[in-house]
Amino acid sequence: MTPPLRKVALTAHVTSSVGWLGAVAAFLALAIAGLAGQDPQTVRGAYVAMEVTGWFVLVPLSFASLLTGLIQALGTTWGLFRHYWILFKLLINVVATVLLLVHMQVVSHVAGAAAGKTLSSADLTGMRIQLVADAGAALLVLVVAATLSVFKPRGMTRYGQRQHHVRRDGQRKQPALSARQPSDAGG
Repeated sequence: MTPPLRKVALTAHVTSSVGWLGAVAAFLALAIAGLAGQDPQTVRGAYVAMEVTGWFVLVPLSFASLLTGLIQALGTTWGLFRHYWILFKLLINVVATVLLLVHMQVVSHVAGAAAGKTLSSADLTGMRIQLVADAGAALLVLVVAATLSVFKPRGMTRYGQRQHHVRRDGQRKQPALSARQPSDAGG
């Protein structure tokens, strides 16, 4: 990628990833408000808002983060398979996205129950606790992914080590270009 394109791709990746992290924090706040809230309207609104936030913010940002991360990895010298930290981030992103899609089924169920009637403190307690726990775990996982991006721990994969040696050896074998060489054509 050209440097300007690389910056656009990096900006898109950082924006979608940090946006995902922030949206999960908001989702966690709604889940806590829904579980601990005393006012039935607040509880009802929290769960309905969680469903909207999940489908229209969390899910798109998770896919955007995955797509822009792949573009970054494949379009730059970092590569997708050269460094362990990139593979770990890819694994975190894929697993988190799949779990989010599964988690959204629970969110939709609780939101549907909340929209249909007023939830009492005893209704769907297990699912409501699960929403808080899952959002907290997701927040922690996304912070780990962000930390990997900032610190970029050392450690190349075997593939990365081979590529590094091939590139380094290829640079050694190329002769240095000196001043213009006279041609045999008598120019």
